[in-house]
Amino acid sequence: MSGHGNDAGHDDYNFTGVRELPGKLPDGERILWQGAPRWTSLFRRAFHGRAIAIYFALLIGSRGVAVIGGGGSVADALLAMSYLLPLAIAGLSMLALVAWLTARATWYTVTSRRVLMRVGVVLEITFNFPHAVIDSAGLCMHGEGTGDIPLRFSNDNSIAYAHLWPHVRPWHFRHTEPMLRSVEEPQKVAQLLAQAIAHATGGTARAIDSNASPRQAPMSGIPAAAGR
Repeated sequence: MSGHGNDAGHDDYNFTGVRELPGKLPDGERILWQGAPRWTSLFRRAFHGRAIAIYFALLIGSRGVAVIGGGGSVADALLAMSYLLPLAIAGLSMLALVAWLTARATWYTVTSRRVLMRVGVVLEITFNFPHAVIDSAGLCMHGEGTGDIPLRFSNDNSIAYAHLWPHVRPWHFRHTEPMLRSVEEPQKVAQLLAQAIAHATGGTARAIDSNASPRQAPMSGIPAAAGR
C-alpha cells in the first residue's frame, strides 16, 4: 500500500509542529480524537524495557554467584557485580530515552474519514489510512490503563513492517497491521474509531472486545462494511 491522497500510505500534509494537525482538512472532514503513546508503556512493551532489566539483573547476579563459587568472598562478589551496574543503568537509560523521544515525536489523529499517524524521531513521516481501506480493528488492554488498537487492511493493502515499527502489531510481518500504540483511554478511542469507520463505510459499529492478550488482539471488533 503506497502513494498519496486517496490510498493508505504516506501523506504530505504540511505540519508545523509535532502535535499540530494538517493546516486544512477537506470540506466535511472533522477531527474526532488526537493522542500520543504513553512513553512508559511504550518503553515497557515496544522496547521490552522490563525484560531487558530482568536480563541485566540475572547477568549481574550470575556474576556474583560465579565469584563466590570460585572461592571469593561476599565483598569480592559485590565488587564484581558493581562493575556491571553502570552498564545496566546506561543501557536502560538509553532505551528509556529512545522510548520517550519516540512517544514525543508521535501523534495519532482520528478524523471522520481517516486515521493519521505522524511518526519518526529523526525523519518525520505521516501515514494516512482512509477508513475505506480499514477492514477491521482490535483492542488490546494493558494493566496500566493504556491499550493498543491494531488496524487490519482490506484486500491486499499493506505497508512494510519496518516502516511502521513500533507503531505496528507485533509479529505480523506478512500482513502488517498499523497500531495506535499505548494510548490513553483505549476503549473510548476504539469505540469512537468503530463508529467513524461504520459511518464512513456504511457498516454497523459494535463495541470492541478488550478481553485479549497483547499478542492476540481481536480483529472482529469493527466489522467489514456491508455497504461498500
